[in-house]
Amino acid sequence: MTARSVETVVVGAGQSGLLMSDLLRQAGREHVLLDRRSALGGGWQDRWDAFQLVGPNWTTSMPSHPYDGDDPDGFMTREELIAYFRRYGAAIDAPVELDTEVQRLRAGEGGANRAARFRLTTSRGEVEARDVVVASGPFQVPHIPAVATGVDPSIHQVHAHTYRNPEALEPGGVLVVGTGQSGVQLAEELVEAGRRVTLAVGHCWRGPRRYRTKDIFWWLRMLATRGREIGVALPSVEQLPDPRARFACNPHVSGHGGGHDTNLRKMGAEGVRLVGRLSAAEGTKVRFAPDLAANLTYADTWFDERVKGVCDRYAMADGLDLPDDQVTQFAFDPPIVDELDLRAEGISTVLWTSGYRPSFDWIELPVIDELGLPIQRGGISSVPGLRFLGTPWLVDMTSGNLLGVVRDAEGLAARW
Repeated sequence: MTARSVETVVVGAGQSGLLMSDLLRQAGREHVLLDRRSALGGGWQDRWDAFQLVGPNWTTSMPSHPYDGDDPDGFMTREELIAYFRRYGAAIDAPVELDTEVQRLRAGEGGANRAARFRLTTSRGEVEARDVVVASGPFQVPHIPAVATGVDPSIHQVHAHTYRNPEALEPGGVLVVGTGQSGVQLAEELVEAGRRVTLAVGHCWRGPRRYRTKDIFWWLRMLATRGREIGVALPSVEQLPDPRARFACNPHVSGHGGGHDTNLRKMGAEGVRLVGRLSAAEGTKVRFAPDLAANLTYADTWFDERVKGVCDRYAMADGLDLPDDQVTQFAFDPPIVDELDLRAEGISTVLWTSGYRPSFDWIELPVIDELGLPIQRGGISSVPGLRFLGTPWLVDMTSGNLLGVVRDAEGLAARW
């Protein structure tokens, strides 16, 4: 089959792909963005109806397209985010081809265009390219643990990826599994809708909405972009104690209601039943690991032990005059629940907020590790011309979100 030739193909037209397109356009490089969706808006289109950005609106700013609203410290809704990135795509005249799924990426075949190092098979034909940027984002395949197969079919199961609102669920109580950002926010939403919620607490940490007068995302942005320059930085991917830590959940905090802290103990005191990690299921009966106390302690202390000191050192190194601050703890110890009969408890739904897993099996090149993540350094793979952007932990914990993607993209462009 005859393939058309393009100098650079960017796979994915979410915020990472659009940003890369912007930088390629500024450098005068011919390129095209291929996206399987029928409209711009990336993975934000998959979020639930009442979704709001966890980071402040200013985190959406792109180098040539700063946040254009009137509430930089507010938190955009799903629809506002989608509209913002569609405006960005139009502003940079991004050469996007929608409804185009990339099905294979392999080495070039040495045809008429001998400069082409890659060949891509798409739903609309073959493409040859000298360079490829994989910008397919962090939210690829919804992950549901194997324990779900033991749950009786009479209990409805849904992943946060397809959840839309409380009214769309079966009447009755809800077991929410996972306490990352989505899990805690959805538990709050369900409580507000009058649902009885049981929350299976995972190994996730929480951060304060604001620390020393600054939003927690301000601290993360400064540490990610200026930290190394002044000698105080976030841990790099090379410093992780275990490669599996790249799948660790994001800290739970919320942008709803103007933005607020989230606290599992407080939620428990106000009526949410807290249980340990879901460890087994047989029919309508489920069992929980004896780790609730440990997981609550981890959530409460992680910021103080791992982040607070880094923020303080950054403030000192940068000469910032910010008032001292203490993160207060909420005193509540929930009763231990080892087992529940979901049907007897009136729980009709298990809502999985268990995150996502990467899906790079379409890349037929030796650049994916045993955990399914790219083998790379700063987004540059060992295969000349193949780069990654927007994937978690390309550099540090901010690489998979709006905080780090600009830094990572500019780093790729500088080393083209």
